[in-house]
Amino acid sequence: MSESRGSREFCPRCGDAVPEREEPLPGAPRERDRMLCDACYFEDFDLVDAPDRIEVMVCSGCGAVHRGNRWVDVGARDYTDVAVDEVSEALAVHVNAEQMQWGVDPEQVDQNTIRMHCQFSGVVRDTPVTEEVVVPVKISRQTCQRCGRVAGGSYAAEVQIRGRDRVPDADEQREAVDIAESLVQRREADGDRDAFVTEIIDQPEGKDIKLSTNKLGKAVATRVTDRLGGSFTEAPTLVTEDGDGNEVYRVTFPVRLPKFRPGDVIDPDDGDGPVLVRSVQGNLKGVRLASGDHYEASFEEGETPDAEKVGEADDAADTTVVAVEDDNAVQVLDPETFESVTVPKPDYFDADADDVPALKTDAGLYVLPDDED
Repeated sequence: MSESRGSREFCPRCGDAVPEREEPLPGAPRERDRMLCDACYFEDFDLVDAPDRIEVMVCSGCGAVHRGNRWVDVGARDYTDVAVDEVSEALAVHVNAEQMQWGVDPEQVDQNTIRMHCQFSGVVRDTPVTEEVVVPVKISRQTCQRCGRVAGGSYAAEVQIRGRDRVPDADEQREAVDIAESLVQRREADGDRDAFVTEIIDQPEGKDIKLSTNKLGKAVATRVTDRLGGSFTEAPTLVTEDGDGNEVYRVTFPVRLPKFRPGDVIDPDDGDGPVLVRSVQGNLKGVRLASGDHYEASFEEGETPDAEKVGEADDAADTTVVAVEDDNAVQVLDPETFESVTVPKPDYFDADADDVPALKTDAGLYVLPDDED
């Protein structure tokens, strides 16, 4: 009598003999259809499990995609890229499939519908298998929280760009705005969707920059004063309470740019003549036009010493050097009258120069350094 064969060697569905298969490792899951023959196995086999339909919610304002419970900036070139990504996430490939390859052919049905034709190939039970599935992707447009806040004029901080005893010039105001927009762009690139500029308002006294968060407002005020000098204060105002009963404040950051700025010519009225301002970071620093000596305001005076502005380096005009009289004086042509006049000879004066920049002030005519931008 021949040796009896175990029931596991026959297909429980059709009764055909099933080749012996390796037993799974101890603790590994046993496949439910492991004992089916190949014919019966492939009758009900699905290489890919795909949803009947996928709906993708995108923001009509910024193009962000809603995933889970949050909006995500995906940086897609168009919504076809978004559809491909969403279908890739939704598909499930059979656990026994090996050497899987797949491709997708999107079909734009209309503005809001993309039909994704997906082709798959792989190897299962040493048998090449292929499958094609079609997944319609519906694009629905809404407004994300960020765009809704921007459209509604929501802001938590306001940075006010002002000057001390003056109106900030156009370059200063433009640089302050550039600083704010650059900081927002950097934070957006890092994934911070709460960072945005709500509004920029032109005021007679300067610029008002409304920003989404207090933290961002303080960062902008700090960066502006680091770059342009001056100082800022904080003025919080209670505006509401959140859902948990926490007080919500809106903070105003008045920025006061220094009275003087690099390129200004000031007279400290200390008997040593005018000063060309070089820096207003911390305390004011510059160079004496009569001697070329370094000038620095005291710590108490900071960036606004008791001085009067008498001109600007940009107003200087090139004039002809007539003669060098001695170590302390040089003759140049007055740029207005073209008469030869004797003026102080500062240390930075180039004795070989034929022309030098000179600035005429109420205090007299002075030779300026020729390295001023």
